[in-house]
Amino acid sequence: MNEATSPVRLLVHGASGRMGQALLRLAAERDDIAIAGAVSRRVEARVVDGIPHFAATELAGVPPFDVAIDFSLPEAFDAITQACVARDAALVSGTTGLSPGQRQALDQAAGRIPVLWASNFSLGVAVLHELVERAAAALPGWDCDIVEAHHTRKLDAPSGTALTLGEVAARGGAQARYASLRAGDIVGEHTVQFTAAGERIELIHRATSRDIFARGALHAAVRLRGRPAGHYSLRDLLD
Repeated sequence: MNEATSPVRLLVHGASGRMGQALLRLAAERDDIAIAGAVSRRVEARVVDGIPHFAATELAGVPPFDVAIDFSLPEAFDAITQACVARDAALVSGTTGLSPGQRQALDQAAGRIPVLWASNFSLGVAVLHELVERAAAALPGWDCDIVEAHHTRKLDAPSGTALTLGEVAARGGAQARYASLRAGDIVGEHTVQFTAAGERIELIHRATSRDIFARGALHAAVRLRGRPAGHYSLRDLLD
């Protein structure tokens, strides 16, 4: 079986978190992915459902893997980046709060391996990026407002997704303003509104399940294996 047809050997980094648990559950349902291992800060059991588990301090001893998906914390990010470079493996990361130095390290890693970092792994949001950039470019002089809503436990505002949407709008020539709402158990809603005298366009994405982010990360992992070194976006891997 060659690489093109063999399952992607996946390492889940940050396995004890909500995203890590969703990744393990959903990856186990796929024939094109084989979970090589799971890494978390602490290990309570060495093997769970046939998957070997490792503490973060044991990262050097994990089995061979093709791609690592990282949803951890900034203090754990450097180690997984270095491990991927050392193993010549691709890195898919959604870890937020990275420092400028860590961003620079990610750029350096992209010179050696394929790298994808995103603030949001929804495939729908990836399409929304394209629509927002096109709308901003086509509507010079229109007001651009981004309104985002999340659950009450989310502390950062505006959300990382909203800020990324603002960067996308800026590429099209618009200057975004932001508004944030924290209420109930809202998974995530983002509205990008373009307004001029007498008319308004709204581009909206609503997430109703956190599984969409795990599915998007798995989609990226499968399509990133074997790519040349460099920075990739989720949009690059949609086809």
